[in-house]
Amino acid sequence: MEKSQLVAIISRLDAMMKASGSEVQSRRFEKDGDERGIVTYNPASETFTLEEVATKQRFEFDNIDLAALEIYDLLVD
Repeated sequence: MEKSQLVAIISRLDAMMKASGSEVQSRRFEKDGDERGIVTYNPASETFTLEEVATKQRFEFDNIDLAALEIYDLLVD
């Protein structure tokens, strides 16, 4: 059985939330070396912002599951 991509995505997002300090955390998500999205986590507002690299669209989430699903969709297409 193949390892779940969602678990890996949620682990990365969770690490952003648990990072000490009040600095905005940022992570890049790639598929086969192609950058698909950049996610930032703002601890002050407790929100994730996803920027799709190809379209420059930005989406804001206050729920880790919704953010993870959107990232997953970016990586599997």
